[in-house]
Order: sequence, then structure tokens, then C-alpha cells
Amino acid sequence: MTPAVEQIVSFFETLTPQSLARCGEIYAPDARFKDPFNDVRGLPAIQGIYQHMFTALHDPRFVVHERIVSGPQCFLTWDFEFRFKNYHPGVTQTVHGGSHLQLDAQGRITLHRDYWDAAEELYEKLPMVGGLMRWLKHRVGTG
Repeated sequence: MTPAVEQIVSFFETLTPQSLARCGEIYAPDARFKDPFNDVRGLPAIQGIYQHMFTALHDPRFVVHERIVSGPQCFLTWDFEFRFKNYHPGVTQTVHGGSHLQLDAQGRITLHRDYWDAAEELYEKLPMVGGLMRWLKHRVGTG
């Protein structure tokens, strides 16, 4: 599975609006994608998530740091870098996360589950909501 994982990593790290047409090379037709905001099944729905990412954010990109491969599955650690369009558009934001991927016999993703802390990695960076999130975190003793 290592060549398939390398192809997947390359796809994510070079993802552009134009390369979304190649999602079928990476995802199985009935693949499931789940993250803190989405839980969808099927190639069109998964492509829609990535298309929305390019519509909503400036210069989104993934940088994969680690790959752990075990048979037909792997875990990737990554940084997602982007700029908000309406809030500090000149400031690059970074979300740290990981993805558990299950692959079929052709090396295509059948399950893509992203793990990242939406409160710390996203909400705390937003005006108004960020202040509330930091206050709550401090109040419960995790900050």
C-alpha cells in the first residue's frame, strides 16, 4: 500500500480546484468522509467539500508530516494552512490534524476520517467567538 499512500499524500499536498477532477483516482466511488463539520458519502459530496474549501478560503494547502501505514489503512499527520477571506486575510492560519484512511484493493480511499480540534484550531482564532472559547477553556481549567 505504500505507493498508494504516496500517491494520496501527493494528491493532498498539490490539491487545486483543477485537480478535484482527479478525486476518483484517490477515492472509491462510495467513499465516506468525516471531519468535525461534515459526514458525507460518495465522490460528488467529497468533491463538494473540497470545492467549498477553495471557495471559502484563500490559498488552502495541506502539508503532510508523518505517515503510518498498516496493511490497507494509514494515519497521516498534517498541517492545513490557509487565510480567511474576511478576517485578517493577510495572516496565514494553521490547523494541526490527522487523518485515518482505509483503502480498498486498488489503493483508493474508502474511509477518510479527519481528527482536529475545531475549538482550538479554528474557533479560538475568530473574533468574538475566539474570546468566548478562550474564556471557557480557562474556566474549565484546560487553558
